[in-house]
Amino acid sequence: MDDLLAKASQGVDPDSPDAFFQIFLNLLNLMPWAAMFWWSVAFVVVGAVLGWFRGRTVEGIVWAAAFGPIGWIVVLMKPLRRPRVEPPPLK
Repeated sequence: MDDLLAKASQGVDPDSPDAFFQIFLNLLNLMPWAAMFWWSVAFVVVGAVLGWFRGRTVEGIVWAAAFGPIGWIVVLMKPLRRPRVEPPPLK
């Protein structure tokens, strides 16, 4: 924890008014943004495929984008969407 705190407060004057924002930006710079982006893309693609198999492509994309793998479970728990069977038109 001390190492993380030292990295976050590196080059920051604690008495300056923007010290909080500088520490916040330093913490954001420690995040693996590229890996997080590609994992999110993978979650959405898998959600789209699962949604497509269940007849709910858009729902699969939305649930996976919002909740990741938990969204997959939500899509898989919903019933299959079957095409509506309509009677033939009356003459």
